[in-house]
Amino acid sequence: MTDASFTATLTFTVTPDDTALAVGSGSLPVLGTPRLLAWCEAATCTAIEPALSEDSTSVGTRVQLEHLAASPVGAVVEVSATSVYVDGRLHRFSVAARHAGGTAKNAVVVAAGEITRVIVDAERFLARI
Repeated sequence: MTDASFTATLTFTVTPDDTALAVGSGSLPVLGTPRLLAWCEAATCTAIEPALSEDSTSVGTRVQLEHLAASPVGAVVEVSATSVYVDGRLHRFSVAARHAGGTAKNAVVVAAGEITRVIVDAERFLARI
């Protein structure tokens, strides 16, 4: 089952705090993979929001992400999440990140992958840990 209504696009500008050097995932002043992943997860959280009740939230359960191109400080990155599969509480999203400003035809693809989230009752979830 799919539901294309679960989509979101967020825009971020790479700062020195977002670099591999700053987040401890390398020594270069380019967008670090951990920050890129966090941005992709933020897009899935925004996309799934309409499916959440007042007492629920979603948790990430699976990530597959390919970091395909470097982004220097100052680069603007658009991150999108699109629902590709829904089965009850489970939502699977296709995620992509691109350098903003180009056309769809020539935009540099920074990352592509898939993130799965599961809707949970927040209080019950926290009570189990």
